[in-house]
This record gives sequence, C-alpha cells and structure tokens, in this order.
Amino acid sequence: MSDSTADDGGIDSRLPEAWQVWSRGEDGRLVLAYRPDVFDAADFPAPCLPTLYLTHGKRTRRPGVHPGDTADTADWFVTLYLEPDVSLNETLRYPTRDAALEETVALARRFDDGEIDYRGLYQVPREAYFERLDDLTGDGCED
Repeated sequence: MSDSTADDGGIDSRLPEAWQVWSRGEDGRLVLAYRPDVFDAADFPAPCLPTLYLTHGKRTRRPGVHPGDTADTADWFVTLYLEPDVSLNETLRYPTRDAALEETVALARRFDDGEIDYRGLYQVPREAYFERLDDLTGDGCED
C-alpha cells in the first residue's frame, strides 16, 4: 500500500454519520457515499446516490466507469456527484492529498448540513425528489 492510502487522516471518524467510505483505492482514491441505506431504489433511485470522489488526477468520466487520469496527475481533485450526469460545478483541485482530504470532509459536512444548493445543479427540476432529499439533509428550505 502506498503512503497516500496508509493514512486517511481518520476520515471515517471525521465524516458526518450520513456519509461512509464506499471504496478505497490503492493509489489513494476514495469514494464516499451519502446514505446508501436509503438510495436503494425503493425509497430513492439508486443512480441518484450522492457520491464524493477524491482522485489523483482529474476525473474524466462519470461514476460507474473506471476514471482515466489526465496529465494533471500531480494534483488531487474532489468532486461531488448527485447522479452520473449532475455534479457540483466547482473545480476543487489541491496540490496534496492531505489538503484534498480536508476538503472532502468539509464538503461532506456542508452537504449533510444542507449548505449545498443541489437544486441549482439540475437543468430539469425534480421537486418531489428535492423535497425528500431536503428531509435527509439539514436544509430547512423555508423560503
């Protein structure tokens, strides 16, 4: 195992309870899943499982497909996907894995606290889905 995976900075204990490490790559990659207990196709559509990716090199493909690294392999990227074609439109790029890991934890907390405007990321509103997702996150949405 490489140095990059030897220390997750105790990520499991630092994440909000709703997030869990879904997979750990030998190269230091992490995939986190939000509430996989409810995104089971019965309560929520499984393809809509929010995921956080910590990757060495920018992800060039969507979840469910093995990512290919670009020439930016020295940098680490953090990407939040709400479903395969819907992601947070921010480039979260860091020179070290430790810095990217800190952002991964912070972004997981912001999502869990309802601070991420996921409605704005969708081109086609899904109001019933949003209302149910609001119930899971800390978003009171009392506009």
